[in-house]
Formats: sequence, C-alpha cells, structure tokens
Amino acid sequence: MITRFAPSPTGPLHLGHAYSAMVAHDMATASGGTFLLRIEDIDQTRARPQWEAQIYDDLAWLGLHWPEPVMKQSDRISVYQDAVRMMWNQRLIYPCSCNRKDVLAAASAPQEGAPIIGPDGVVYPGTCKKQGQRRGPVPTTAALRLDMSKADVTSDLAQTAGDIVISRCEMGTSYHLSVVIDDAAQGVTDVVRGEDLENATPIHILLQNMLGLPTPRYHHHRLIRDENGKRLAKRDDARALSKYRSEGVTPNDIRRLVGLPEV
Repeated sequence: MITRFAPSPTGPLHLGHAYSAMVAHDMATASGGTFLLRIEDIDQTRARPQWEAQIYDDLAWLGLHWPEPVMKQSDRISVYQDAVRMMWNQRLIYPCSCNRKDVLAAASAPQEGAPIIGPDGVVYPGTCKKQGQRRGPVPTTAALRLDMSKADVTSDLAQTAGDIVISRCEMGTSYHLSVVIDDAAQGVTDVVRGEDLENATPIHILLQNMLGLPTPRYHHHRLIRDENGKRLAKRDDARALSKYRSEGVTPNDIRRLVGLPEV
C-alpha cells in the first residue's frame, strides 16, 4: 500500500490536516507500505517557503516519516502541460475567458434556472463552448475547460460538475489534472482525504480513464470540526498545530483530540 498526504503551503497546518496525515500514515504503516508527502504548490501566488518548511516541521513532530525527495508540483508544470496539449489536440478542452462573476451571472440567467453547485462551486453553463472552439496552438491567456459532453458518456458529470477547468492560465494546470497525474507518477494505491472531496472523486476517475492512468482506492474520512460544527480552515490560526506545540501539547495529545489511538 502506498498512501500520501498532499498539503498546499498556503498557511499553517491545523487539526484537520493532522488527522488526514496520521490516518494515511497509520494505514501505510499497518500494511507495511509507504507513506508519501507531496507539496501541492501550483498556486505560486499563495505558496510561501515558510509554510512549506512548517509543513515538514509539524509532520515530523507528529512522528510521521516519508521518503525523500519530496515531490513538489511546481517542479512538474511541463508534465501537466504535456497532458493539456494532448487533450487540446484531441479537442477535449476549449478556452474560457469567463471569471467567477461571469460564471455566476450566466448560471443564474432565467433560461438556466437556479445555479447548480458542483465540486468547484457554481457549475459552469458552457458560455465559451457555445461560442465555438478555436484551434491552433494551445492558448496561454485563457483557462482551458474540459468539454464534459465529449469526455463523459457514462454518467451525469456534465450536469453535476460541468466543464471543469483543466488548466488555469496563471498556473499551467489545475488541481484536478495535477493530482491524478501525480498520484499515478508516485504509484499511490490508496488516496486518503476528507469527505469534502468525495464529489471530486468521479472527476478524478474520469481523468484517469482519459489519460490511461490507474485508479487508486479512495478513502474519504470524516472532517474535524470546531465546537460549532464548522469545518476547520487554515485561516483558523487558533487551531494551528504550531500553537498546540507552543502550549506544550504532545503528538499523542493531538491523536486523542482527533479520535485516533495513541502510538
């Protein structure tokens, strides 16, 4: 078994991150397998070296171990762009110049009915696709969306997810594309992540099938919430692991806090 924990270095790790990482580490350890760490830093506008360093420090403090070197997505943009180019040549993706406000306005138009919420927010109604697809070199100044009506012929992803973004112009890729390529490259057999990502899993399986990649087993765990039932977020600094550490909390204390057995 090969599991992974793939945080973004955009803020401090909190209890929810600790829970997910420890579950993945425990599963790999129990099976005699391998736990991997991957840094998902494709969003270079928000990624910071100090947060990446804090990730290594916090996870090591929790007692987790992983092989070196650690894969960083920012080193693999050319790999993602090769996949984008292949999908473009197969006419599976098209350029989109809509911003979030445009998508919301188009999805809320009277003829569209109430907006449908999918894995990436409001489901894109296909505005730019309706304008016709341009050919030539892969565009670099617009987002590229997957034509779900061509890609998915066996389920209802066209309605529930819409034409998802495959590549953002400022990144050269997207979360959905990079995560499936990297899981395959690292031989991940079991993906452990929160139930908030469960509705993204059909998208990832679709992309794996399109790109000829293996599909790992998916395990969606419960989310760690605060006393008001709110899901923890990086902006919730009061629950950052670094704050617990500064207060003298031990790794086993953290395990008890999130409902895992001590080690």
